[in-house]
Amino acid sequence: MFSSKVRNFKLEQEQEKNKILSEALETLATEHHELERSLVEGSPPVSILSEEEFYDALSGSESEGSLTCLEAVTAHSFEENEVPGSSGKHRMSEGKDCGGGDALSNGIKKHRTSLPSPMFSRNDFSIWSILRKCIGMELSKITMPVIFNEPLSFLQRLTEYMEHTYLIHKASSLSDPVERMQCVAAFAVSAVASQWERTGKPFNPLLGETYELVRDDLGFRLISEQVSHHPPISAFHAEGLNNDFIFHGSIYPKLKFWGKSVEAEPKGTITLELLDHNEAYTWTNPTCCVHNIIVGKLWIEQYGNVEIINHKTGDKCVLNFKPCGLFGKELHKVEGYIQDKSKKKLCALYGKWTECLYSVDPATFDAYKKNDKKNTEEKKNSKQTSSSEESDEMPVPDSESVFIIPGSVLLWRIAPRPPNSAQMYNFTSFAMVLNEVDKEMESVIPKTDCRLRPDIRAMENGEIDLASEEKKRLEEKQRAARKNRSKSEEDWKTRWFHQGPNPYSGAQDWIYSGSYWDRNYFNLPDIY
Repeated sequence: MFSSKVRNFKLEQEQEKNKILSEALETLATEHHELERSLVEGSPPVSILSEEEFYDALSGSESEGSLTCLEAVTAHSFEENEVPGSSGKHRMSEGKDCGGGDALSNGIKKHRTSLPSPMFSRNDFSIWSILRKCIGMELSKITMPVIFNEPLSFLQRLTEYMEHTYLIHKASSLSDPVERMQCVAAFAVSAVASQWERTGKPFNPLLGETYELVRDDLGFRLISEQVSHHPPISAFHAEGLNNDFIFHGSIYPKLKFWGKSVEAEPKGTITLELLDHNEAYTWTNPTCCVHNIIVGKLWIEQYGNVEIINHKTGDKCVLNFKPCGLFGKELHKVEGYIQDKSKKKLCALYGKWTECLYSVDPATFDAYKKNDKKNTEEKKNSKQTSSSEESDEMPVPDSESVFIIPGSVLLWRIAPRPPNSAQMYNFTSFAMVLNEVDKEMESVIPKTDCRLRPDIRAMENGEIDLASEEKKRLEEKQRAARKNRSKSEEDWKTRWFHQGPNPYSGAQDWIYSGSYWDRNYFNLPDIY
């Protein structure tokens, strides 16, 4: 009885907030719509911005290129379990313990299980106070305050690809190429799993910003660099500590704004090399869509085909990340096949990118799909829908778990998030340690490492006012540096990566230049 009253009270609160926001946004939405129509003859009823238009719109606020799929989750998830904090004025060196344990190389022997401070409540911040200043502006120009960030740079968020590195090690240990492809496919699916329910926006990397991560326990080390600011491109290079693999790529999202949602189509090739087998696999990530960016509860879906190619054998794995569908039956689902170069199906894969991935014999899978389709059509015929209008609200799937087809083999299952995750920006255990640092590590890493960014560090320590001040200062500093380079006609030079064709796909890529781990960090830019 009590829990029912609490739920009803929370629902009433949410409905009231949405009502106020909807009324307040009516003027903005009307003027924005009329502006679109007046500027673009015959344009569709929703705004579709090219990535160039999007970044140009953002340039005035120094938020250029930040709205990737991972970052597009702006502003207003009214989470009831968020814990308020208090602001302070402490620099990194004199603030709270940053959570580092005993250091080895740059590595931390004992990793932290919590952030220094829980996240702030966003309930006391009015979105309308921001939006009302933007009447007549394109929505992409709106800059949200630091309260809606999470205390990680996008370079650190990108590093979360490596959470399930054990799948790469397992692939390297297998003699059967189909089994290796199964593990690689599971790794590709697992790489996007941490995005679920992450409604905080990562900080935009500054041009020249870097991030390194050494995980002796997981058997890899990684270096990443923000190699371009307009458009924003993040390059990374990871390698196994036992020289069993190299994993590298560059991410450049192509963005579309659809009014109620932001869609990010990832550009850039991801490459995995299994050195013991002289094999290289390439793929691109699925398209990500963040719904309800103006009003309502934010929710994320991944959709589109991902084609993983084994450039040695010619085998392919084609995975279909399914859109949720009208009744939510397909929400989070992933399925596909591994096939040889003659397109013969060798194996079927299925699961959910938020949960798990299984393999099964393709004939068994096809028989199951045929029977499932028949049952689905019968259910559809028995249901009557009051409206065919598409809703942006998150659908509730028929079942949260995956039905396991008899004879299936589990390839990957997501690890549960820590008990305090909801108070810590919905971080996974892996994400919780990405920004930890101690004095020994601080003396080893370059001054461009985003662990040393004062705005991110201040936010992690619960010093929200200082985080906001430092974020503004860094943006102004970056803007001034860009103007100075423009006056002197000086081109920016990347330090650890160079542009060139991908050695396997031939697509334009950013290739690691080497020498980072020599620890000779001279003439680095002063970006903080």
